Amino acid sequence: MSGKKDYYAVLGLTKTADSAAIKKAYRKLAKKYHPDTNAGNAQAENRFKEVQEAYNVLSDEEKKKLYDKYGFDAYDEGTGTWREPFRGFGGGGGPYGYQNVHFGSGGGFEDILKDFGFGGGSFGGFGRSSYGYNPNMPQDGANTTSSINISFEEAARGGEKTFSFRDAQGGTQTVRVKIPAGIDSGKKIRIAGKGQPGTRGGRNGDLMLEVHVLDKPGWERKGQDVYTTIHVPFTAAALGGEAMVETLDGRVACKIRPGTQSGSRIRLKGKGIPFMKNPAVRGDQYVTVEVEVPRNLSEAARQKLRELEALL
Repeated sequence: MSGKKDYYAVLGLTKTADSAAIKKAYRKLAKKYHPDTNAGNAQAENRFKEVQEAYNVLSDEEKKKLYDKYGFDAYDEGTGTWREPFRGFGGGGGPYGYQNVHFGSGGGFEDILKDFGFGGGSFGGFGRSSYGYNPNMPQDGANTTSSINISFEEAARGGEKTFSFRDAQGGTQTVRVKIPAGIDSGKKIRIAGKGQPGTRGGRNGDLMLEVHVLDKPGWERKGQDVYTTIHVPFTAAALGGEAMVETLDGRVACKIRPGTQSGSRIRLKGKGIPFMKNPAVRGDQYVTVEVEVPRNLSEAARQKLRELEALL
């Protein structure tokens, strides 16, 4: 991986960036270069892959720790995993060699071997049989991270969505993703077995899809509640009546009380977003009323309003 760009530089960050800054930078760049909004742009697609790869490492606590300490030397291309480099023991053992290991009681050599994955047992010479080291031991694949955009309605109602992604071999896979009703931006959906492949019989890692809910014009979500606006005629606000309101379940008739003021709110109980843990329970919808004042009045209409003004 010697030709790779520094992951922090890819996200426009320095090594002092915390997890919140890493996530914020990733979301911004992923949205900018996402293939859905850059169809046919090969340069944007490559940039998107770089951003995904950088976030996959820096958002994982263990991978980030290894990358911060060893850089790309911690990546094992043979297994496709991140691990602490093993460079041998004794003097002259390379940049990560251990030059001050003392054999004997209390030397801690057995603990060092355990850190590198060699099995337990009493020290009786450095060999495979002594520590049970098996070069054919199964190695599970690492999890990978990607992002998925879903509509406001998909997030609210749930359902299934087809998603395509680049696998570890550079190919494209397509899966059906189950969207839980009530999910919000920043939540993750786990797709089992679609991460980095395992080696020597180890299981594949998982694909973690970070959800981004797209905006819906005229709608705002706060937790499980939604906020919308309706416009009612001046006469309906003054005299009362009904207005049709768009909800997640379709249009419903909403009662307008006489004397309704512009800016007042109507609560539609249970018309909001379902709770993920209990989809049967939902938030509310709050509808802000905006009164439409007529702009072009006939002389007859003006006269009637003057008479009304006199009565008031």
